[in-house]
Amino acid sequence: MPRLSSNSSATLVQLQDVRFAYGERVILRGIDLDIPRGKVVAIMGGSGCGKTTLLRLVGGQLRASGGTVNVAGQDLARLSTRELYALRRRMGMLFQFGALFTDMSVFDNVAFPLREHTDLQPELIRDLVLMKLNAVGLRGAATLKPAELSGGMARRVALARAIALDPMLIMYDEPFAGLDPISLGVIGQLIRRLNDALGASTIMVTHDILESLQIVDYVYFISEGRIVAHGTPDEIRASTDPFVQQFIHAEADGPVPFHYPAEPLAHSLLGRGAA
Repeated sequence: MPRLSSNSSATLVQLQDVRFAYGERVILRGIDLDIPRGKVVAIMGGSGCGKTTLLRLVGGQLRASGGTVNVAGQDLARLSTRELYALRRRMGMLFQFGALFTDMSVFDNVAFPLREHTDLQPELIRDLVLMKLNAVGLRGAATLKPAELSGGMARRVALARAIALDPMLIMYDEPFAGLDPISLGVIGQLIRRLNDALGASTIMVTHDILESLQIVDYVYFISEGRIVAHGTPDEIRASTDPFVQQFIHAEADGPVPFHYPAEPLAHSLLGRGAA
């Protein structure tokens, strides 16, 4: 099955044979994927398979052990620190559980990147912040502190902050984690609508199959540091691939085993193995 895009002019992010390890622990083992301009792409897989590491590689927080990571035609490994920071200002990031500044108001959280990275006048920053908050339905909550927000509201404020600079690329790390069904649906539709309104590209790391397949253009599945399946939502729904079936139907055992590798149980119980 071909990847989503092979046209370099239409591709915003491209990973080619990307490998990464923490010391002796190998995380990614030759990842190839494309994120086209204007599309929403989900990265799925079990916990610890390397999804968040992939986001950090694209964001330049980590450097690949091998292969190339290209964003907007630039090889991240060849950029100076100054060039990398300039590129990162064109990216937005929604961290798992929002990561809002707890001692700042909703308004100041969203204003933070505008104040840090632009020379805009306070009046213009005010107008932009209110517009971003209005886009996520929370203009009326501008004076509240994060502790006064529900989990869904906090995630929407974090989304407003992620799009404050109108990024070309928005990355989401488990945007649906811990949300009730209504908030989950609201966040999902906001991700799709804001991506289209900004003309941005989106990479979304998530475990939520049902919501994701309603809003994304393409899905990559990662297991043991490799891409094991990929396709459009319709292709994923119709897939007979054992890994996809196990993940979609939440089966305990399959290509991803329930048991962590170990010696036979009898050896341990009879005292011939490690405790």
